Amino acid sequence: MGNYLYIYVVDRDFGFAPNPFHGYCTLATCKPKIWRHAQIGDWIMGVGGCRLKATGKSIYLMKVSEILTFNEYWSDARFLRKRPTRNGSLVMMVGDNIYHQEPGSDSWIQEDSHHSNSVGTTNPKNMERDTSAENVLVSNHFYYFGKSAPPIDLALIGYKNHIGESKELIASEDVATFLYELEQQNKSGMNLVLDDPFDFSAAQKRVDQASRKIT
Repeated sequence: MGNYLYIYVVDRDFGFAPNPFHGYCTLATCKPKIWRHAQIGDWIMGVGGCRLKATGKSIYLMKVSEILTFNEYWSDARFLRKRPTRNGSLVMMVGDNIYHQEPGSDSWIQEDSHHSNSVGTTNPKNMERDTSAENVLVSNHFYYFGKSAPPIDLALIGYKNHIGESKELIASEDVATFLYELEQQNKSGMNLVLDDPFDFSAAQKRVDQASRKIT
């Protein structure tokens, strides 16, 4: 069974999902269908859409190097800095390490974060969606372009921006060529945050995924 390239449109780019900071690019919220099915060795690409005025551009590309549960992610010393601090810097505000359970409990704790209510209380709709799949995807092989998202030839792999996710087999010659060329063009930027997220200046805001409201 081969590996895949998953592609989707990033509607909001706060630095939260994905979170490219502290040496790892992580996807821990917002796309449960991808977390549920992606495997180590798969690639994930987020492309821009109409809201960000970045259609046809790559916001980030990551190769999955590790898959953790929420509890493993929470307790792993490597990712303590990805726990959110809402009165901290912009990077600290958008920490995505927000879910864990107390030992012996099945109930989730949602930290005060980008996915909480505006007053910092638990947003149950966000929590229900986020925890519908328990995998956190981790990459130590990524390219995060942010506001400097480069135009890419999505037509090469037959992709057009749409709601939902697309899944392409990497063994396909077109997909393999697409990934190879993108890496060659940007190899000096691997594992770097090359520019701020599009919405980074509004990192203090919260998102309700059910209503799509940003408050």
